[in-house]
Amino acid sequence: MIEENRLVQEFISLVQVDSETRFEQEISAVLKEKFSALGLHVMEDDSMAKSGHGSGNLICTLEATDPNSAIPTILFTSHMDTVAPGKGIKPQIGDDGYIRSDGTTILGSDDKAGIAAMFEGIRVLKEQHIPHGRIQFVITAGEESGLKGSRAMEASLLDAQFGFALDSNGNIGEIATAAPGRAEIEIIFHGKSAHAGVNPEDGISAIQVASKAVARMSLGRIDSETTANIGSFSGVGPLNVVCDRVKMEAEARSIVQHKLEAQVASMKEACESAAADAGTNCEFKAEIVYASYMHGDDAPVVQLASRALASMGLEASTFHSGGGSDANVFNGFGIPTVNLAVGYQEIHTTKEHIAIKDLVKTAELVVAIVKETAKA
Repeated sequence: MIEENRLVQEFISLVQVDSETRFEQEISAVLKEKFSALGLHVMEDDSMAKSGHGSGNLICTLEATDPNSAIPTILFTSHMDTVAPGKGIKPQIGDDGYIRSDGTTILGSDDKAGIAAMFEGIRVLKEQHIPHGRIQFVITAGEESGLKGSRAMEASLLDAQFGFALDSNGNIGEIATAAPGRAEIEIIFHGKSAHAGVNPEDGISAIQVASKAVARMSLGRIDSETTANIGSFSGVGPLNVVCDRVKMEAEARSIVQHKLEAQVASMKEACESAAADAGTNCEFKAEIVYASYMHGDDAPVVQLASRALASMGLEASTFHSGGGSDANVFNGFGIPTVNLAVGYQEIHTTKEHIAIKDLVKTAELVVAIVKETAKA
């Protein structure tokens, strides 16, 4: 069913197109041409102006084999951008059945493995004349820079009843049924400058205030569903002047939305109380940039994916992810979406690699999900 050599060559071709996040224009043009050549309707949204990236998101639609069919519309999603270093990738096929870069760059299987699987899946559907409903293939920009592409997308462009992201590490058969929402936080502490040697008691050290605030926070692993982190701490000035301004950047994540909100509130209280104790103030800005999602194992979208895996002779297993993906955004749009493991390993490093057999299984899974949807 799956033509392994064709799939591998598709993947090799895709990873050689430079597409570091924010510079997606070249890969976007390639993808539009490829999807169009396969007979799909291709539309690029207007998110580029809002996201600041090199492309908008692509919504590529394969119409149903029978326009009068009641088969549900589904979507598959992957992202077109990669992390750095991702310029001039030179893929190597090893004797062990794995594909790697030459060691100077990433490979880009995150997430061009998902895109290659989509292309092969579409070809198989057409060649085998497999009945299917309407399918949207959503290729986002800016995923690696904080889901900026999908966050800038208009929800009205998508009308799927179920969604499947091909964008998780792990073994084929693993399904991320939950992932945390994320809050981005910026805090500015105001102090009062004074000569550090002559009259330090007349000043208020913003560094001391910020440090006391951090000491009052619960950080790291809060519980099994919640984390928090201070990413940067900056207070710069002359050595002989009491520092009067500190800027901190932080994040909080939780699979449970009210826990995320509670964690942000506790971090805010720690900052404001430390500032008040020192007789000064702070500015605390927090934005929940994407919401959490959680599906039970009995949810229809999970059951559909599980049946598809079973048809391949694979056993489904579910897990809760610690990171966000475009699946978070699409769940927020009201489309039940899970993230499926595609088998890539050591992503975001120059040791990244993927097994050819896992590329094949991912393409098989695309076809199997389409077949199971048609049975619904």
